[in-house]
Amino acid sequence: MIMSYFYLPGKSSWPELVGVKGEKAVKIIEEQNLTVNAQIVIIGVSIVTQDFRCDRVWVWVDKDTGIVGRVPHIG
Repeated sequence: MIMSYFYLPGKSSWPELVGVKGEKAVKIIEEQNLTVNAQIVIIGVSIVTQDFRCDRVWVWVDKDTGIVGRVPHIG
C-alpha cells in the first residue's frame, strides 16, 4: 500500500502525552489515528531509522521510568 506524504489522515502529533506511561501513550495514539503504528523507543539507548513514514510514530520514553519524554508525532 502506498501512502501519500501530502495527506495524512487523522491526528499527527500528541503533545498531551508527554509525562504519560509509554504503553498507555501507544494505546491512545493508535486509537486516535487508526492509520499509524506507535512504537516505544528508549531515549538515549534506542537507534531508529531517520526515514519519514506517515504510518509510524516513535514514542520516546525515559529508560528508567517508561514515561514519554518527547512529543510523539508521525515521522
